[in-house]
Amino acid sequence: MTTTGDATEAKESIESIIADRGISEVLHFTTNLGLLGILGTSAVLSRKRLPLEKYVEHIYTPNCSTRKDRVWLDYVNLSVSRINGSMFDASERWHEVDNVWWAALSFEADVLGDPGVYFTTTNNIYPSVRRATGTDGLNALFAEVVSGRYSQPMARFAGQPAHWTTDRQAEVLYPGRLSLAKLQCIYVREEHHADDISGWFASFPSTYAVPVTCVPEVFT
Repeated sequence: MTTTGDATEAKESIESIIADRGISEVLHFTTNLGLLGILGTSAVLSRKRLPLEKYVEHIYTPNCSTRKDRVWLDYVNLSVSRINGSMFDASERWHEVDNVWWAALSFEADVLGDPGVYFTTTNNIYPSVRRATGTDGLNALFAEVVSGRYSQPMARFAGQPAHWTTDRQAEVLYPGRLSLAKLQCIYVREEHHADDISGWFASFPSTYAVPVTCVPEVFT
């Protein structure tokens, strides 16, 4: 059984990894419709919980058509320092006929130390994935070599920033509901979308407004 002292020690260890690697943010991308639901509920909800939330039932639009990792439907998918580019590209293709645009939410890195968080070394659906919690799980994301899609070895390259995971498809699985309490900013690709979101905050007084910045390279 994990004691309070054990939990505190694990939290401190994860915080030391965050500091040593210079990790400044954990990201979650979503459509503009998804963002409306997030602001309205003051949280990012797992896919399992989304249809149950009355506020979002009429605007619910998932990032992708299906989730193959159904055992993990009650977890929010996040990534460290960079969005999952492969998943984002697939989501864009799925929504290419829809009138949607994209935003990326940036959370404080210490959410990585919250209870119940899992870390995956590559995309969670790949057979080669390694999942773990705590410091071992977080450190595994930065191993010199990990197995990626089709068990292809993915090695860290010379000069790779310390805060980038070895495989860009590495994931953070956050249980259930991620509060916006540690949301630090929102990124978009176009300035007028930043203006739109800044205006939306007035409609959700229970959600604390954060800076909205146009940074297209976040999505590349």
